[in-house]
Amino acid sequence: MGAVFICISNLFAIFPAQVIRKSLDAVQRALENNTEHSALLSSEIVSKLFLFGVIILAAAILKGIFMFLMRQTIIVMSRHIEYDLKNEMYAHYQKLSTSFYKKNNTGDLMARISEDISRVRMYVGPAIMYFIQMLTLFSFTITAMFLVNVKLTLCVLIPLPVLSLVIYYVSNRINKKSDKVQSQLSKLVTLTQETFSGIRILKSFAREEAMFAKYEKESIEYKNESLSLSKIEAFYAPSMTVLIGLSMLFAVYYGGNQVIKGEISIGNIAEFVYYINMLTWPVASVGWVSSLVQRAAASQERINTFLRTEPEIANPINEKLHLNGAIDFKNVSFTYPETGIKALKNISFTVEPGEAIGIIGRTGSGKSTIANLITRLYDAIEGEISIDYQKINELNISELRKNIGYVPQDVFLFSDTIANNILFGKHGLNEIPKENIEQVAKDAYIYNNIMELPEKFETYIGERGVTLSGGQKQRVSIARAIIGSPKILVFDDCLSAVDTETEDIILNNLKRLMQGKTTVIISHRVSSVKHANKIIVLESGEILEQGKHDDLLKQRGLYYSLYSKQLLEDKKTNKDR
Repeated sequence: MGAVFICISNLFAIFPAQVIRKSLDAVQRALENNTEHSALLSSEIVSKLFLFGVIILAAAILKGIFMFLMRQTIIVMSRHIEYDLKNEMYAHYQKLSTSFYKKNNTGDLMARISEDISRVRMYVGPAIMYFIQMLTLFSFTITAMFLVNVKLTLCVLIPLPVLSLVIYYVSNRINKKSDKVQSQLSKLVTLTQETFSGIRILKSFAREEAMFAKYEKESIEYKNESLSLSKIEAFYAPSMTVLIGLSMLFAVYYGGNQVIKGEISIGNIAEFVYYINMLTWPVASVGWVSSLVQRAAASQERINTFLRTEPEIANPINEKLHLNGAIDFKNVSFTYPETGIKALKNISFTVEPGEAIGIIGRTGSGKSTIANLITRLYDAIEGEISIDYQKINELNISELRKNIGYVPQDVFLFSDTIANNILFGKHGLNEIPKENIEQVAKDAYIYNNIMELPEKFETYIGERGVTLSGGQKQRVSIARAIIGSPKILVFDDCLSAVDTETEDIILNNLKRLMQGKTTVIISHRVSSVKHANKIIVLESGEILEQGKHDDLLKQRGLYYSLYSKQLLEDKKTNKDR
């Protein structure tokens, strides 16, 4: 439909040229035929010109109507395609595995969903629209010109091949320079984003001047590339003006000679000047449209590369899942694909529904890897993991994660209110009473801190929760994990930023919530895991010791060593107070 509207619009676009020719010829004939009655002559000319003016105005209005319909079909359609592409891209991003995000930086992912999709939209919208318009307008105009006078048309078209070559050359240069400018802009944006995100670290190390110098260097590079692009673009418009002007000069000179010979009329020259002006845009748009097509092709290939990326962890079924909470690891080994580091070696343990297991060890012993495997952020390389005596890779992954309340080691809070950050852990559309939100905040021992804030639960906490302390962020994250009443709770070193006194209060509050739920407590502190039904001590990805708190102390191994050191640290801390 858009193509049809373009054709109709262009027909009305070239129609005024013929009316202008007829009006000038009519005036000329009237002047030649009526030399004596000037008043009558004036009246006749005015009436004819008025009629021709009305016709030109009507053609312009009709052209405008069909141009509106043209844009409403093609440009609106391109916006719908952009909408679908962005949704498809965003949905695909969410399906991809954790390892994918470790291999690709955030800036590159953002460029795919914004810049690349915008370039594709420019192709399916303006590029296609202007290409069809260029094709039809050029065809209609050249045909009309040949029908009037073949020799004059050939004369007028002499500069056009040169113009096309200039446009092709300049557009290629513009395209290459634009890519460099875009690439440099991406570097500048990435640097700015990192500066703002790490502003506290930057200020802590007093590195403002160094970062400004780095930014200034990248900014100068961007300025130089932009100026280089502007110089090329500055050559574009004057060269077009000169060559189009040559066409007009040929039309007037050669056409004038033909008028003198009586082969054509003055109206024909005016008509040709109008046609030449109409040809300016189709010829000039060749380079721009070809540039859009090239950019869109490159962008679509980049988009397709991501869309063709299959998630390493896929959802096998869509059935509902009702968990009891049994967890079973059998000879599980795991190596991180990004680094090749073997994090777990032949791990085996069982947790019955409603039990609590503590996992303790030094930094880098593989504790967090177990949490990643339980939530199926990664799949085990060797061995078998079962939830409720079913293989974890045979369960509905979405339902599994809905039944797990996970508090990661690296807490992430959204730039939103505290209430909405807590409610993020609740699935379903049912409204949660305010009392429930307050209760989980009390259980996480964050309620008093929230009530001290100006807007209380409606306080916006900034990007990544920057306005809260480390311990406060961890406690909000705990509240988020428990609000959905999941069957499995996984606490991955989530109390590392709070003192032992606060830790005891939170753990005592959580005991009530942990009843009937399977709980995995991962920590480097003995105080966090000592009340668990079973404790596993990890060292270099292997189970070194396992048992209950008292039994492990009697073994006088690594667990006893960790306990003794932390006991001394606590005594020293209390003494300093």
